[in-house]
Amino acid sequence: MENILKAQKVKFSYINNMEDPPTVNRVLKSVDFSVDQGEFVAVLGHNGSGKSTLAKCFNAINLPEEGDVYAVGINTKEDSKVLEIRENVGMVFQNPDNQLVATIVEEDVAFALENMGVEPKEIRRRVDEALKTVGMYEYREHAPHKLSGGQKQRVAIAGIIAMNPKCILFDEPTAMLDPRGRSEVMRTIKKLNRENGVTILLITHYMEEAAQADRVVVMDDGKIVMDDVPKKVFSQVEKMKELGLDVPQVTELVYRLKKEGYDLDGEIITEDECVKALLELFNS
Repeated sequence: MENILKAQKVKFSYINNMEDPPTVNRVLKSVDFSVDQGEFVAVLGHNGSGKSTLAKCFNAINLPEEGDVYAVGINTKEDSKVLEIRENVGMVFQNPDNQLVATIVEEDVAFALENMGVEPKEIRRRVDEALKTVGMYEYREHAPHKLSGGQKQRVAIAGIIAMNPKCILFDEPTAMLDPRGRSEVMRTIKKLNRENGVTILLITHYMEEAAQADRVVVMDDGKIVMDDVPKKVFSQVEKMKELGLDVPQVTELVYRLKKEGYDLDGEIITEDECVKALLELFNS
């Protein structure tokens, strides 16, 4: 399957010029990483591990100081191709208020398309389709500032998908939302991936969200230290704790029961799996 995102020996540093002499903070340390077209990949790591920095490399916001980054087959160092990269690799950030620019929902979704010079009829079609995809069509004439956090984030996502991207990078899109808002956004993300074939790279601190991905990547100190399917990653409870990370609550429960001597599968990551395993255990 074709790589839609690829990093080869990527190094990246932030330089603080306010210091004398300037200080250098190496954030990415020779990272090799790729995402195939159509994949749903979750990226985990504590603050400062480099996950957001890596995501911004794929959107050409950050350019590597060493190594190469490819997005939809284009090297991000090609200045003339930055617009093409960003049309195909969209990015959604933590705070939806930072991405909403208009006073009416449908105008906000149309904003990027107008700047791209898309014809009005095509803008109308894409805006309506995008709002329907995220379940916000009935709010198309509402003011964004009157929406809930989850609704605002879905409008921000609509603004990205109206550009028909092949891939969307989500940088902790549910971090500022309540449980209902998080659920709304996750349903939208999964729908984009499963039904529309959009490649998803999701950075999150919520383990239950990561458990829904095809693959989980764990970063620590600017390096990728784990990369596997969710069951294999989260079953390594002690290693995750050493990295300062949690596991899904049901995985933690099973881990503690196993330590007490109960015979349970250590790769349980969903509530349904946990309920089934406990019923089988106590009915045996």
